[in-house]
Amino acid sequence: MLSVKQKDHPIGVFDSGLGGLTVVKALMRRLPHEDIVYFGDTARVPYGTKSREAIIRFSKENVALLRKRGVKMIVVACNSSSSHALAALHETFDLPIIGVIEPGCRAAAKATKNKKVGIIATPATINSYAYPQEIARLDSTIKVLGQACPLFVPLIEEGWSTKPVTVSVAKEYLKKLSHSQIDTLILGCTHYPLLKPTLRKVLGAKVKLVDSAEEVVHDVRETLEKKNALNSASHKAQYKFLVSDEPAHFQKLARRFLGFDIQDVARVTT
Repeated sequence: MLSVKQKDHPIGVFDSGLGGLTVVKALMRRLPHEDIVYFGDTARVPYGTKSREAIIRFSKENVALLRKRGVKMIVVACNSSSSHALAALHETFDLPIIGVIEPGCRAAAKATKNKKVGIIATPATINSYAYPQEIARLDSTIKVLGQACPLFVPLIEEGWSTKPVTVSVAKEYLKKLSHSQIDTLILGCTHYPLLKPTLRKVLGAKVKLVDSAEEVVHDVRETLEKKNALNSASHKAQYKFLVSDEPAHFQKLARRFLGFDIQDVARVTT
């Protein structure tokens, strides 16, 4: 069990870049008294096109960086890291580490009525088969269809989430999933919650969108409660943002993910 002193320590969150800020936003809203240290590995983004070995190495370095800042637990807000590196992180480090895949799969397995679930993600996440394997563990009768969507991240970061070009790209990517009559779609990249209006336009309102950023907060709260490590309700939360490159660019784009401006972004090395 964590000590009283450690209760006051922050939650660490890392991602390859900006997308993990959707997880930070969910944590801020639902655990408003918890301090957060966020690290975006902007010098090495994207992870979604990297090898498994590189993703594991980067992820270990990211956890080590956050540990030096005294975090009490870590959220792996990167789907590529959660797919390829989570087991290695659990073996290497002795603090609670939560990924985004298991919470998203649980929510999707619970939500589907016709046992047809789609997953959209980066190529690395799709090629890892982490989502189909986890859903099969939960319910082997569910059919999972995956689709890599490499163009979504640059379109989102360009601020084009709802523009006609993005709708056209989404129609092309989602064609197979639409024809397969999925009733649930997992957003397997933390950028993708910004695409919800476009995805609903393409798929229709009947398809349930599962946002792993929202689902992972359940696991964070449960973990902290079990360890008696939730911060005091009187605590005023503080947030720190760290990146490995281009802090000004990160600061400029962060508003699209958080809904507000952040004042200080520090550049650090892993």
